[in-house]
Amino acid sequence: MIDTHWKPDKSSPVPLYIQIREYIREKIKNGEWPVGSKIPPQRYLAKVWKVNRSTIVAATADLMAEGLLEGNSGSGTRIINNTWSLMHSTRPPDWNAYVDAGIHPPNLPTIQEINRAEFHPHIIRLGTGELSPDFFPRDMLKTVLSRLPDQIDSLGYEEPKGLPLLREQLSKHLKRIGIDASPSSILIVSGALQALQLIALGLLKRGSAILLEKPSYLYSLHVFQSAGMRLSGLPLDQEGVQIKYIPVQKKRQNASLLHTIPSFHNPTGILMSEQRRRDLLRICEQERLPLIEDDVYRDLWLDEPPPPPLKAIDKNGLVLYLGSMSKTLSPGLRIGWVVGPEPVIERLADIKMQTDYGSSSLSQWVVARWLSSGLHEQHLKRVRAELRKRRAAAVEALHASFSDLAAWTVPKGGFYIWLHLLSPLPMREVFEKALKKDILLNPGNMYDPGATRNIRLSYAYASPDQLHEAIVSLAGIIRNLSAHP
Repeated sequence: MIDTHWKPDKSSPVPLYIQIREYIREKIKNGEWPVGSKIPPQRYLAKVWKVNRSTIVAATADLMAEGLLEGNSGSGTRIINNTWSLMHSTRPPDWNAYVDAGIHPPNLPTIQEINRAEFHPHIIRLGTGELSPDFFPRDMLKTVLSRLPDQIDSLGYEEPKGLPLLREQLSKHLKRIGIDASPSSILIVSGALQALQLIALGLLKRGSAILLEKPSYLYSLHVFQSAGMRLSGLPLDQEGVQIKYIPVQKKRQNASLLHTIPSFHNPTGILMSEQRRRDLLRICEQERLPLIEDDVYRDLWLDEPPPPPLKAIDKNGLVLYLGSMSKTLSPGLRIGWVVGPEPVIERLADIKMQTDYGSSSLSQWVVARWLSSGLHEQHLKRVRAELRKRRAAAVEALHASFSDLAAWTVPKGGFYIWLHLLSPLPMREVFEKALKKDILLNPGNMYDPGATRNIRLSYAYASPDQLHEAIVSLAGIIRNLSAHP
């Protein structure tokens, strides 16, 4: 709701509270903040705009006196009028009611806070599932981009399944990891998340149940729930999802699909063993239960390459395979892919054409030429080397500061360390106190409501020095809360 790029001008002769009052008034007058909506808390506004809370209080008090805002203890401050409705007896549409009526549920409040706070200056992003800008292959991409104008005839719409050249390059790329996929069995999507949305819309009945690991990042999203699906969790051990629960859960839930992240699982970092992969595929074949293999972290192995993908040993077309450039190259390109039986891919392609008429043509050309250039493997070697350094920095800081506070397993790849606190603490309070120190966390209950002692730590975004600083500071917060519950 707040434009974090706007700040009151402290060098202006106009008092800060008046600048803020006029900013809020304009937002209300222009209809950007509609009647019925709630403005952010005073503490949050003071932090974003770097002013005293009393300045926010003065600004909102004026607007309350004008009849634009109304504050209620415990429920925040709401917009009750705008300048138009003050002059006319007919109230404007209640956009808040429309917002509440939408079929897509809002993100959890903590996730909304994380999404806003990630872009605050000086914040240390200790949970972000994204490579640091330090990893961006500027010179390599410059080489690829400089040649594109001579290679592109048009930036019009691409074929329903995506740019043929990109699908050809992906077919070769997938061959290297044991997946035989012709270009006709590959669909280009705007990231793996869109692939899941298309599957929910195009392949599943409303009310279907999805089996998935618990915890899982899918619990932090509403991609299936907004389409009327139910999620049913399966426990994990150190080899991956525990397959003995699948037949019972499939029957009990009448499940339609199983979603798994076998390589460097999000959020636990677990790498599924080769035997567990074979057993999982076997049990799903017996149960006639299709699989979504979410393999976006596969290329980020740090110790040794992971076992072959489930799709590489799938001989019955049971597996839909998801990949992406978001975790290895750039999330902003919004390029991912789905591999599956051709009738399924054609169905998903048709749904995609109905929703966005194809992923960015320019991004598809960039990724196609990036893969054909041979630079991708060079880039991955550098990324792995840098991630090893950051993993080592994070683990060293954890050993120094958390040995008596938490347990964890060192991941063999990917981005994440799943921290388990030895004593229960109010995780919301941990999150808030860390944020006050400019440390942004991803609490475990985002990925499993029952994971109230867990934190997902990422070593992919913060620098080694920042990782050390943030982990030491976080340990101090936890010790203080433990001593003064």
